[in-house]
Amino acid sequence: MRRGLLLIDRGSREEEVKEELQYICEKVKSRGNYHFSDYCFLEVIPPYIEDGVNRCISQNIDSLTIVPYFLYPGRKVKAAVNTAIKLQSQTKVKFTISRPMSLHKSLIKIVDEKIDAVLKKNNISIPKNQVDVLLIGHGSKDPNARMSLRYISDGLEERYRAVKYCFLEIEEPNIKQGIEMSVDNTPNVLVVMPYFLHRGAHVKRDIHQDLDPAIASSGIKNVLISEHLGTDDKIIDLVLERAKEVEM
Repeated sequence: MRRGLLLIDRGSREEEVKEELQYICEKVKSRGNYHFSDYCFLEVIPPYIEDGVNRCISQNIDSLTIVPYFLYPGRKVKAAVNTAIKLQSQTKVKFTISRPMSLHKSLIKIVDEKIDAVLKKNNISIPKNQVDVLLIGHGSKDPNARMSLRYISDGLEERYRAVKYCFLEIEEPNIKQGIEMSVDNTPNVLVVMPYFLHRGAHVKRDIHQDLDPAIASSGIKNVLISEHLGTDDKIIDLVLERAKEVEM
């Protein structure tokens, strides 16, 4: 059987995002023994979902596994899934649609490793129970999005002195409030972790509009900013795991 896999991402104009998605698709294709693997976008720019589905189908596949490449369940995921379901009626290729990339222990491990990496890079060797962490999520009107970020925070809290979270937009606490909460805890070292899949506009520019001035006025001496989730091998493993859950 010739199997295909399609990632549905929210969408971005940043070249780094496309490069990350292409890399993940290549690894997923190889490690998952797929005949074809590709990505598409829900919005912002093409290839849109219909483009992605048609490109996969043109590869003469028998089945297509669709993975919503989102960290949070919510409206965007529902919109992506509904669009994909409508396209099923136009082909004999069997579609299976997985859960999104949320609420999984491997994400906790990735965040932990990103924090380790930025501490090591800055030659900070104090025990983790003396390190404070602030996670920055995107923010959503859907309450399940907050639940997904709290899952990561709860999974880290036993390892660090304090773990808090805030949001770029839509929800509170916002970034300024997140830094203020950290100040109240008088941290020795604060690691800020952008909890985003890609190095898109949010990570490269948007969070810094609020984060940089908040840090500057905070009085916290040691503030480090870790890498985003990116193309970590555990992300690729999670894509494959989500796919296998619905392919069985």
